[in-house]
Amino acid sequence: MNKEEKFEDKLNELEKMVEELEKGDVDLDDAIDKYTKAMKLAKECSLKLKNAEENVNKILTENGEEDFKVEE
Repeated sequence: MNKEEKFEDKLNELEKMVEELEKGDVDLDDAIDKYTKAMKLAKECSLKLKNAEENVNKILTENGEEDFKVEE
């Protein structure tokens, strides 16, 4: 895809892949491909959230407020 996908689009795609893999009716080669892509999407989503948290903390720190923490 040429333009960067939105976070929500990546998350929806990840959820769809997980559902397909959980059904168990995917052949091995396709399952490996889906798993690999799902792990890449999960990493991209995690990085995006981490960057957002860092940006929020930077703004809060500049305003003299407490750090923002994402609860997992």
